[in-house]
Amino acid sequence: MRRDALVSIIKPTDPPLYPRYTGWERRRAMANLLFVDHGVFRTFFNTRSQLSDEMWRSSQPLPYQITGAAKLGIRTIVNLRGPSDNSFYRFEEEYCQRAGLTLINFVVYSREAPLAATVLAAKQLFEDLDYPALMHCKSGADRAGLMSRLYLIFRKGMSVESTARQLSMAYGHVRQAKTGILDYFFTAYLAYNAKTPTPFLDWVTNIYDPEELTRTFRAQWWAGLITDKILRRE
Repeated sequence: MRRDALVSIIKPTDPPLYPRYTGWERRRAMANLLFVDHGVFRTFFNTRSQLSDEMWRSSQPLPYQITGAAKLGIRTIVNLRGPSDNSFYRFEEEYCQRAGLTLINFVVYSREAPLAATVLAAKQLFEDLDYPALMHCKSGADRAGLMSRLYLIFRKGMSVESTARQLSMAYGHVRQAKTGILDYFFTAYLAYNAKTPTPFLDWVTNIYDPEELTRTFRAQWWAGLITDKILRRE
Protein backbone atom coordinates (compact mmCIF):
# COMPACT_ATOMS: atom_id res chain seq x y z
CA MET A 1 0.00 0.00 0.00
CA ARG A 2 1.31 3.46 -0.92
CA ARG A 3 2.30 5.82 1.85
CA ASP A 4 1.99 9.59 1.86
CA ALA A 5 4.92 11.85 2.71
CA LEU A 6 5.89 11.62 6.36
CA VAL A 7 7.25 14.75 7.99
CA SER A 8 8.81 14.94 11.44
CA ILE A 9 10.92 17.72 12.90
CA ILE A 10 13.71 17.29 15.43
CA LYS A 11 14.91 20.54 17.02
CA PRO A 12 18.33 20.79 18.68
CA THR A 13 16.70 20.83 22.13
CA ASP A 14 14.23 17.99 21.48
CA PRO A 15 14.75 14.56 23.04
CA PRO A 16 16.27 12.19 20.44
CA LEU A 17 14.05 9.62 18.77
CA TYR A 18 16.63 6.95 19.57
CA PRO A 19 19.22 6.67 22.37
CA ARG A 20 22.78 7.79 21.70
CA TYR A 21 25.39 5.15 20.95
CA THR A 22 27.99 4.50 23.63
CA GLY A 23 31.09 2.34 24.03
CA TRP A 24 31.58 -0.60 21.69
CA GLU A 25 28.07 -0.15 20.35
CA ARG A 26 29.20 3.22 18.99
CA ARG A 27 32.20 1.67 17.25
CA ARG A 28 30.06 -1.05 15.70
CA ALA A 29 27.53 1.54 14.56
CA MET A 30 30.26 3.62 12.91
CA ALA A 31 31.53 0.52 11.11
CA ASN A 32 27.97 -0.12 9.91
CA LEU A 33 27.68 3.47 8.66
CA LEU A 34 30.96 3.25 6.79
CA PHE A 35 30.79 -0.24 5.30
CA VAL A 36 27.14 -1.38 5.25
CA ASP A 37 25.62 2.00 4.40
CA HIS A 38 28.58 2.70 2.06
CA GLY A 39 29.62 5.80 3.98
CA VAL A 40 33.27 5.04 3.25
CA PHE A 41 32.68 6.01 -0.38
CA ARG A 42 31.13 9.30 0.71
CA THR A 43 34.35 10.27 2.49
CA PHE A 44 35.89 11.00 -0.92
CA PHE A 45 32.84 11.21 -3.20
CA ASN A 46 29.95 13.32 -1.98
CA THR A 47 27.40 14.72 -4.39
CA ARG A 48 26.96 17.93 -2.38
CA SER A 49 26.22 20.87 -4.61
CA GLN A 50 24.54 24.23 -4.22
CA LEU A 51 21.14 24.77 -5.83
CA SER A 52 20.81 28.39 -4.74
CA ASP A 53 22.08 30.79 -2.11
CA GLU A 54 19.78 29.06 0.40
CA MET A 55 19.68 25.38 -0.59
CA TRP A 56 22.16 22.54 -1.00
CA ARG A 57 21.70 18.90 -2.03
CA SER A 58 23.92 15.95 -1.17
CA SER A 59 24.28 12.27 -0.43
CA GLN A 60 24.01 11.02 3.17
CA PRO A 61 26.33 13.24 5.21
CA LEU A 62 28.79 11.68 7.61
CA PRO A 63 29.13 13.19 11.11
CA TYR A 64 32.07 15.42 10.17
CA GLN A 65 30.16 16.60 7.07
CA ILE A 66 27.22 17.63 9.24
CA THR A 67 29.59 19.67 11.39
CA GLY A 68 31.03 21.18 8.22
CA ALA A 69 27.56 22.05 6.95
CA ALA A 70 26.86 23.97 10.15
CA LYS A 71 30.10 25.91 9.66
CA LEU A 72 28.87 26.87 6.17
CA GLY A 73 25.86 28.49 7.81
CA ILE A 74 23.33 25.75 7.11
CA ARG A 75 20.53 25.79 9.70
CA THR A 76 18.32 22.89 8.58
CA ILE A 77 19.01 19.42 7.21
CA VAL A 78 16.22 17.58 5.39
CA ASN A 79 16.62 13.81 5.54
CA LEU A 80 14.70 12.25 2.65
CA ARG A 81 15.36 8.69 3.89
CA GLY A 82 13.17 9.11 6.96
CA PRO A 83 13.92 8.24 10.60
CA SER A 84 15.36 4.82 11.32
CA ASP A 85 16.83 2.86 14.20
CA ASN A 86 19.95 2.52 12.11
CA SER A 87 23.41 4.04 12.29
CA PHE A 88 22.97 6.52 9.44
CA TYR A 89 19.99 8.15 11.12
CA ARG A 90 21.06 7.92 14.74
CA PHE A 91 24.42 9.57 14.01
CA GLU A 92 22.74 12.20 11.85
CA GLU A 93 20.26 13.10 14.57
CA GLU A 94 23.01 13.25 17.19
CA TYR A 95 25.37 15.44 15.18
CA CYS A 96 22.60 17.76 14.00
CA GLN A 97 21.68 18.38 17.62
CA ARG A 98 25.33 18.84 18.57
CA ALA A 99 25.72 21.44 15.81
CA GLY A 100 22.46 23.21 16.67
CA LEU A 101 20.75 22.23 13.41
CA THR A 102 17.10 21.40 12.91
CA LEU A 103 16.61 17.95 11.36
CA ILE A 104 13.52 17.42 9.23
CA ASN A 105 12.60 13.90 8.17
CA PHE A 106 10.66 14.01 4.92
CA VAL A 107 10.07 10.55 3.45
CA VAL A 108 10.41 10.22 -0.33
CA TYR A 109 10.56 7.03 -2.42
CA SER A 110 12.90 6.50 -5.35
CA ARG A 111 11.09 3.66 -7.16
CA GLU A 112 7.48 4.81 -6.89
CA ALA A 113 5.50 7.40 -8.79
CA PRO A 114 5.30 10.41 -6.46
CA LEU A 115 1.92 10.91 -4.88
CA ALA A 116 0.20 14.25 -5.41
CA ALA A 117 0.13 14.57 -1.62
CA THR A 118 3.91 14.20 -1.51
CA VAL A 119 4.41 16.89 -4.15
CA LEU A 120 2.07 19.26 -2.29
CA ALA A 121 3.83 18.49 1.00
CA ALA A 122 7.17 19.27 -0.65
CA LYS A 123 5.84 22.64 -1.80
CA GLN A 124 4.76 23.42 1.75
CA LEU A 125 8.09 22.21 3.10
CA PHE A 126 10.00 24.62 0.88
CA GLU A 127 7.76 27.47 2.01
CA ASP A 128 8.30 26.69 5.70
CA LEU A 129 12.00 25.76 5.87
CA ASP A 130 14.41 27.72 8.02
CA TYR A 131 17.06 28.45 5.40
CA PRO A 132 19.89 27.93 4.52
CA ALA A 133 19.14 24.22 4.25
CA LEU A 134 20.61 20.99 2.91
CA MET A 135 18.55 18.03 1.72
CA HIS A 136 19.87 14.55 1.11
CA CYS A 137 19.00 10.91 0.47
CA LYS A 138 21.50 8.03 0.57
CA SER A 139 23.41 8.51 -2.67
CA GLY A 140 22.22 12.01 -3.56
CA ALA A 141 21.04 10.79 -6.95
CA ASP A 142 17.33 9.95 -7.03
CA ARG A 143 15.25 11.29 -4.14
CA ALA A 144 17.52 14.31 -3.80
CA GLY A 145 17.14 14.82 -7.54
CA LEU A 146 13.35 14.70 -7.40
CA MET A 147 13.23 17.15 -4.50
CA SER A 148 15.78 19.44 -6.15
CA ARG A 149 13.56 19.73 -9.20
CA LEU A 150 10.52 20.45 -7.05
CA TYR A 151 12.47 23.01 -5.04
CA LEU A 152 13.56 24.87 -8.16
CA ILE A 153 10.04 24.72 -9.63
CA PHE A 154 8.16 25.81 -6.52
CA ARG A 155 10.65 28.01 -4.69
CA LYS A 156 12.58 29.54 -7.57
CA GLY A 157 9.87 29.59 -10.23
CA MET A 158 11.90 27.68 -12.79
CA SER A 159 10.26 25.77 -15.62
CA VAL A 160 9.96 21.99 -15.42
CA GLU A 161 12.15 21.65 -18.52
CA SER A 162 15.00 23.73 -17.09
CA THR A 163 15.35 21.58 -13.97
CA ALA A 164 16.01 18.28 -15.79
CA ARG A 165 19.73 18.20 -14.94
CA GLN A 166 18.88 17.59 -11.29
CA LEU A 167 17.88 14.04 -12.26
CA SER A 168 20.84 13.02 -14.38
CA MET A 169 24.03 10.99 -14.50
CA ALA A 170 25.85 14.09 -13.25
CA TYR A 171 24.61 12.99 -9.82
CA GLY A 172 24.62 9.25 -10.51
CA HIS A 173 20.93 9.00 -11.43
CA VAL A 174 20.15 6.19 -13.90
CA ARG A 175 16.90 6.97 -15.65
CA GLN A 176 16.73 3.57 -17.37
CA ALA A 177 16.41 1.83 -13.98
CA LYS A 178 13.34 1.66 -11.73
CA THR A 179 14.37 5.04 -10.37
CA GLY A 180 13.59 6.42 -13.82
CA ILE A 181 9.95 6.63 -12.82
CA LEU A 182 10.90 9.95 -11.24
CA ASP A 183 11.95 11.29 -14.67
CA TYR A 184 8.83 9.75 -16.17
CA PHE A 185 6.71 11.79 -13.76
CA PHE A 186 8.05 15.06 -15.18
CA THR A 187 8.04 13.72 -18.74
CA ALA A 188 4.35 12.88 -18.40
CA TYR A 189 3.61 16.44 -17.37
CA LEU A 190 5.62 17.91 -20.25
CA ALA A 191 3.82 15.68 -22.76
CA TYR A 192 0.43 16.71 -21.41
CA ASN A 193 1.40 20.37 -21.22
CA ALA A 194 2.59 20.36 -24.84
CA LYS A 195 -0.92 19.42 -25.97
CA THR A 196 -2.95 21.18 -23.28
CA PRO A 197 -1.01 23.98 -21.60
CA THR A 198 -1.56 23.53 -17.88
CA PRO A 199 0.33 24.86 -14.84
CA PHE A 200 2.40 22.12 -13.23
CA LEU A 201 0.64 22.28 -9.89
CA ASP A 202 -2.80 22.14 -11.54
CA TRP A 203 -1.72 19.04 -13.44
CA VAL A 204 -0.44 17.37 -10.28
CA THR A 205 -3.60 18.18 -8.34
CA ASN A 206 -6.32 17.55 -10.92
CA ILE A 207 -5.00 15.39 -13.76
CA TYR A 208 -2.00 13.34 -12.70
CA ASP A 209 -2.64 9.63 -12.05
CA PRO A 210 0.21 7.84 -10.21
CA GLU A 211 -1.28 4.41 -10.90
CA GLU A 212 -1.43 5.07 -14.64
CA LEU A 213 2.12 6.38 -14.59
CA THR A 214 3.29 3.22 -12.82
CA ARG A 215 1.41 0.99 -15.25
CA THR A 216 3.01 2.52 -18.35
CA PHE A 217 6.56 2.94 -17.06
CA ARG A 218 9.17 0.41 -18.22
CA ALA A 219 12.60 0.00 -16.66
CA GLN A 220 15.54 -1.73 -18.34
CA TRP A 221 16.80 -4.91 -16.64
CA TRP A 222 20.48 -4.02 -17.10
CA ALA A 223 19.98 -0.66 -15.44
CA GLY A 224 18.28 -2.33 -12.50
CA LEU A 225 21.28 -4.62 -12.18
CA ILE A 226 23.53 -1.58 -11.82
CA THR A 227 21.41 0.35 -9.33
CA ASP A 228 20.05 -2.52 -7.25
CA LYS A 229 22.82 -5.14 -7.26
CA ILE A 230 26.04 -3.23 -7.88
CA LEU A 231 25.38 0.23 -6.39
CA ARG A 232 22.77 -1.11 -3.93
CA ARG A 233 20.68 2.03 -4.08
CA GLU A 234 17.67 2.42 -1.83
